[in-house]
Amino acid sequence: MVPTTSILLLVFGVLVNLVAAQFRCPESKGFFPDPEQCDLYYACVDGQPEERLCKDGLVFRDDNPKKEFCDIPANVPCGDRTILQEPQPSKGCPRSNGYFRDEDPTACDRFVNCIDGIPQSMPCPPGLIYEDKMAACVWPADASRTCNDVRRDVLDDGFSCPEGDVAGPLGRILPHPTYPHPEDCSKFYICRNGVRPQKGQCEDGTVYNEDSFRCTEPDNVPGCEDYYKKKN
Repeated sequence: MVPTTSILLLVFGVLVNLVAAQFRCPESKGFFPDPEQCDLYYACVDGQPEERLCKDGLVFRDDNPKKEFCDIPANVPCGDRTILQEPQPSKGCPRSNGYFRDEDPTACDRFVNCIDGIPQSMPCPPGLIYEDKMAACVWPADASRTCNDVRRDVLDDGFSCPEGDVAGPLGRILPHPTYPHPEDCSKFYICRNGVRPQKGQCEDGTVYNEDSFRCTEPDNVPGCEDYYKKKN
């Protein structure tokens, strides 16, 4: 009596060969997508197709038939090819390969890079949060989820970057806004990506001008005209 497992493998092999036999190569040589399954494709040699499957979590990129390349779904417009292979999840990885949201719902500024089922936690750049649809870190305003727990660093003098965008002299949002020091005209703060504070120091003889967001002559900054006179 033939074991059930052997029968199933035999049936599966027949089905695979049948599907491959039904596929017709658009060209005699190249790599071409399956019309229904996004992570399935065919390598054609002399007009004969050989079925191939991307690693779990990746899909076939069909923009160049001369290249055999599987990529993350966010980079590939699958269109009507909506079918995917069964997931092969592991702890921390919904699929074996790809970028995924961190399991901690409050860790908006982190994501997981899964390679062959092994997860690696990755940080977003300061001020950004992970967006599933793009499999990338984006500004909170461009994300599909609301996250109020993006960590804001605090300097040793108590300064932390204020929330909200800052418009520059031409009305454009400043990616790294600056702020005046409350007591010292020659000092200021830089907020990298709007959230990571850093101390700044004007060149000798100049003071920070919060109207122009740069260091200028003391005479141009009300209240700081005599800054260097007092120091001397």
